[in-house]
This record gives sequence, C-alpha cells and structure tokens, in this order.
Amino acid sequence: MANRYRKKPVEIEAVQYTGDNFQDLAEFVGKDLVVGVSGMYIRTLEGDMLISIGDYVIRGVNGEFYPCKPDIFEKTYEEIL
Repeated sequence: MANRYRKKPVEIEAVQYTGDNFQDLAEFVGKDLVVGVSGMYIRTLEGDMLISIGDYVIRGVNGEFYPCKPDIFEKTYEEIL
C-alpha cells in the first residue's frame, strides 16, 4: 500500500514572461537564458526548455530555473503580500 505525502510549503521567486519584459526576465535568469532563432530557452537540469508568453519562470530552492505554464503555476502557488 502506498503512503501519502504532502508537499512542504516553500517560497519561490518567479517572473511571468509577458512578451514585453525581456529585460526583467534576462536580469532574473542571467546566463541561463538563451535566445535563439527558434525562441527563448532556459537552461535547466533537464536540458533547455522553451519559454512561451504567459509562462512563469521560477527560481527553485537550489537556485535552478525552470518555466511553468500559467495554469499549473496558479494551482500550485499563491502570491505573498
């Protein structure tokens, strides 16, 4: 029988890519942001991942970056005021 687990509460930093905030995204991600002819990518532990307009770019608990689709982000995270 499987055990049940709950995800630990953790705070993250994220920037939503709007298509108009490239500079903000570039400053947030730094050298892990790659712009190519076929789009913009983030270097992640799993390889380069495409960023689409509307995606959130998250800095994980170990300083790694990865994109997250808006619907998943909104189900998983809430803003800290």
